[in-house]
Amino acid sequence: MASAAAAPPVKIGIIGGTGLDDPEILEGRTEKYVDTPYGKPSDALILGKIKNVDCVLLARHGRQHTIMPSNINFQANIWALKEEGCTHVIVTTACGSLREEIQPGDIVIIDQFIDRTTKRPQTFYDGSHACSGGVCHVPMAEPFCSKTREVLIETAKKLGLRCHSKGTMVTVEGPRFSSRAESLMFRVWGGDLINMTTVPEVVLAREAGICYATIAMATDYDCWKEHEEAVSVDNVMKTLKENSNKATSLLLTVIPQIGSMEWTETLRSMKHMVQFSIILPRH
Repeated sequence: MASAAAAPPVKIGIIGGTGLDDPEILEGRTEKYVDTPYGKPSDALILGKIKNVDCVLLARHGRQHTIMPSNINFQANIWALKEEGCTHVIVTTACGSLREEIQPGDIVIIDQFIDRTTKRPQTFYDGSHACSGGVCHVPMAEPFCSKTREVLIETAKKLGLRCHSKGTMVTVEGPRFSSRAESLMFRVWGGDLINMTTVPEVVLAREAGICYATIAMATDYDCWKEHEEAVSVDNVMKTLKENSNKATSLLLTVIPQIGSMEWTETLRSMKHMVQFSIILPRH
């Protein structure tokens, strides 16, 4: 009897957000500039290892932080990581807290999003690329990989980090911060955090059949909270500087853990989910 196809080896893409994209976490680093059918990614792919697990690091905004949120080529970034063989993508993102109990410096392993973006392509299946024919109606009830999230939550607890095991991220277009009225509205809607990059990154990763999870780092209380200073770049960068070591230690500990686990069934079901979501053109 023919044996089942071997599972792809685990390879982990890391997309680093503002102040959270230090390449020093990788051993034996090499740089690789690539092109994709959707254009160039934000920067070079940094290939290396964390405790013998193959990893690919990409700075979401470019290494000099020159790309504003609306101009990030999310399609190229996810396509490049998929082409490089990434089975997983774990990302970091700085964000504002919309909840009293999520304090600046806390980590949240988000499980839902609300999309308030307006300018970004959200699919590979847009009819203009031969490599992705048809239309993809990808299910998004559970946008993030629950198995990857569980490992992140368990590891964060073991490390003694202040970590929230779920949360809804509101993604706005940016680059401006919210008005107070918007901030209060997002709270009423059930938003727990606010950023500018989760969408469409999570959507495209799902279309690519990648196990995707987010380490969200709260840096401020946006501008809804009375008697708190409203969000500013200065405050965000200060909190990130003080707390980025938390996200780094979480990545360094969780990646070997993910690398040692069995992912065959998870990856197969992801692949099938994508296949069943595509409506091919009639000929």
